[in-house]
Amino acid sequence: MLVVLSPSKTLDPEACADAATCTQPDYLKESRQLIRCLRELSPDDIAELMRVSMKIANLNFDRYHQWKTPFTSDNARPAALTFKGDVYTGLGAGDFTRQDLNFAQKHLRILSGLYGLLRPLDLIQPYRLEMGTRLGTSRGDNLYQFWGNRITEGLCEALSGQKGSVLVNLASQEYFKAVRPEGLDVPVVTPVFKERKGRQYRVIGLFAKKARGMMTRYIIKNRLTKVDAITGFTDGGYRYSPEMSTETEWVFAR
Repeated sequence: MLVVLSPSKTLDPEACADAATCTQPDYLKESRQLIRCLRELSPDDIAELMRVSMKIANLNFDRYHQWKTPFTSDNARPAALTFKGDVYTGLGAGDFTRQDLNFAQKHLRILSGLYGLLRPLDLIQPYRLEMGTRLGTSRGDNLYQFWGNRITEGLCEALSGQKGSVLVNLASQEYFKAVRPEGLDVPVVTPVFKERKGRQYRVIGLFAKKARGMMTRYIIKNRLTKVDAITGFTDGGYRYSPEMSTETEWVFAR
């Protein structure tokens, strides 16, 4: 079983880095290509392209120009500890044991606009580049075209050798669009988290993001390798609802 998550825009560039356990992203060659494209943009261009304030545009203009390889524990930090958004609040990787991290390295991948596909301990440098950004490159008009089959191929490699493999999609729609499920040759299960409002249940983004991280933590902490076991997830008051679920979308409600 392999889990995929989205990254977050909020980062902690001072996250702890243990040089002995850190790994290198698999697609740094592609990341360098994207950085070259991003360095051609002015702060005004970045603000318009990404629909962000000038403060954020200037910050990322500087980040693109400071970005450099090789990645070391001095100039980069592990992905799972660097991302700090709602998903990663739920994940709580800061208190993971060495055994937790080893399991996560095999069973968790993080989708990224700049890095493509990351393991939890892959080193990254601070950036902002959402997967839905319409950044033109020699491979097309957007990042989905830029990454093509590469992300799917990386997931296939991670899934290979895992008996009865299933991909658990805990990423956002924006990021999972970079995956081509027909090329995975394994089932895909997407957990959906819903809140009861009156007589109805609906997805509320803030809660759903945190729940995705909480479920990933549950899988890692309990060393789950069979997808059926995730129906036992009850953290945060969620309960699996077979009545609201389908074969590919498993609903957890509270």
